[in-house]
Amino acid sequence: QVQLVESGGGSVQAGGSLRLSCAASGDTDRRNCMSWFRQAPGKEREGVAAINTGDGSTTYADSVKGRFTISKDNAENTLYLQMNSLKPEDTAMYYCAVSRCSVSRLSLLLQGYVYNIWGQGTQVTVSS
Repeated sequence: QVQLVESGGGSVQAGGSLRLSCAASGDTDRRNCMSWFRQAPGKEREGVAAINTGDGSTTYADSVKGRFTISKDNAENTLYLQMNSLKPEDTAMYYCAVSRCSVSRLSLLLQGYVYNIWGQGTQVTVSS
């Protein structure tokens, strides 16, 4: 059984940075698709960044391209999301998700239906 625990959220001012972590435990070797999603109050869940650990390919939502970077430390079995130049609109609960998957387009990794294992989330608040 795979468990995911997010950390690293907090409150920052606009322009600041945070690094989110998602520690994975259990049978994660075959879970090649890993991602970060976010959900703000009253809004739909949004795929932010994803990585296919099989070939290292990544994809990002347009709203975070150039500001966020997803990465995975295989030795520590931890997924990261480095968030720079944060904006108030980045305020949300951030979740990591993993799955074993095969998709025809990399952009599909930002769709929630791809994933069957989710963490509990970590709150990010950006003030102006």
